[in-house]
Amino acid sequence: MSIFMTSGDALSRPSLTSSACPVRPLLALSPVRQRCPGARAPQQKAARPSTERKTSKMATQFLFFFDFDETLIAENSDDSVVRAAPLKKLPASLSDSCRPGFFFKHSQRILTFLSECGVTKDAIRAEIEQIPASQGGAALLDFLLARDDFECVIVSDANSYFIETWLQHAGARKLFAKIFTNPAEFDINGRLVLRPFHSHSCAKCPENMCKQVVLRDYMSERVMERGEPFQKVFYIGDGENDVCPTLALGQNDTVFPRRGFPMHRIIQDLCKTQPGVYKPSLMPWEQGEDVVDFLKEILQEK
Repeated sequence: MSIFMTSGDALSRPSLTSSACPVRPLLALSPVRQRCPGARAPQQKAARPSTERKTSKMATQFLFFFDFDETLIAENSDDSVVRAAPLKKLPASLSDSCRPGFFFKHSQRILTFLSECGVTKDAIRAEIEQIPASQGGAALLDFLLARDDFECVIVSDANSYFIETWLQHAGARKLFAKIFTNPAEFDINGRLVLRPFHSHSCAKCPENMCKQVVLRDYMSERVMERGEPFQKVFYIGDGENDVCPTLALGQNDTVFPRRGFPMHRIIQDLCKTQPGVYKPSLMPWEQGEDVVDFLKEILQEK
């Protein structure tokens, strides 16, 4: 069976919205950002939520999947770590080597370059800790930390060191039940070494990670553990590789694509060219408060 088969009944309860691709009114699209490292995103204040997390995995009603780069944080973390380099930028030969679909290998080349330049683990950590949350990201994290309704999971093509470091510094690590990403650790020479998350047969996704495989496996595992499906599943992202996992969701679920970014454009095109294929509801976002407002409505309906 193709990995791109959609799941009409998916792993959630009967639909709150039944149209094939319901979309809330859109504002003018903002410029699309490129995934390749090199350009620095606008600075926003980093999230530092302090609310205590009190949820139980068995008691949650909703499952919420998060992307990391340019979704939870305002920047591409590969861009951010480049600021630790002596000239705070990559040589042209390295920056020009970035190819769509092979960002994992490019990321490793960046980390090797930093190691060769004498950039230390402490310097890398400092740059990651300074990455701002996405606009309104602190509000979204605070909202979820204060609730016991949501089981939150990160699915990202970044790496474990960047994600764990940022979450710990932001005080948000306790929010996430699981983090699926490329493993990373420092070797004896002080170089941060990445390993691919997994291999897969999906022709649409980067060779090191198909997020749809991750979502399907995790949702199936959790339904077996719980003995029942989640009431609703959410997914928030921005990039091309965030489209594939949302095809595993059903009519009762909701996808939050970042307005004007590749994920948003691709899903809009899919809805136009293949009506009825895309099952979940669509709620574009520009700031975290957009998502919070939507979640508050859902909680009032339950």
